[in-house]
Amino acid sequence: QVQLVESGGGLVQPGGSLRLSCVTSGFYFASWPMSWVRQAPGKGLEWVSGVGSSGRSTDYAESVKGRFTISRVNAEKTVYLQMNNLKPEDTAVYYCTQGYAEERALQMFGNGSRGQGTQVTVSA
Repeated sequence: QVQLVESGGGLVQPGGSLRLSCVTSGFYFASWPMSWVRQAPGKGLEWVSGVGSSGRSTDYAESVKGRFTISRVNAEKTVYLQMNNLKPEDTAVYYCTQGYAEERALQMFGNGSRGQGTQVTVSA
């Protein structure tokens, strides 16, 4: 049974930083690419970033490129999202899911590959 547990969210001022973590279990983590997706209030699901199974390949949505960094530690079965220079428009619930590219990640999310999410609020 796939389990994903996100943490690290909180309230931060514009320009601040947060580091999100997603601890996984129930599947062979080292063979799966992973993504972070987010859902802002009243908006649809948005793919944020993906990382390949080895960690060497990464990709980002244009809205976060240059500010967010995705990484993973396979020995810990954990994927991270370092978020710098946060903006109010980054306010959302953040989820990790399996899959690398946007379409695949959103499909996996819809199929139940998600945790409870972690709330990120960027406000002065």
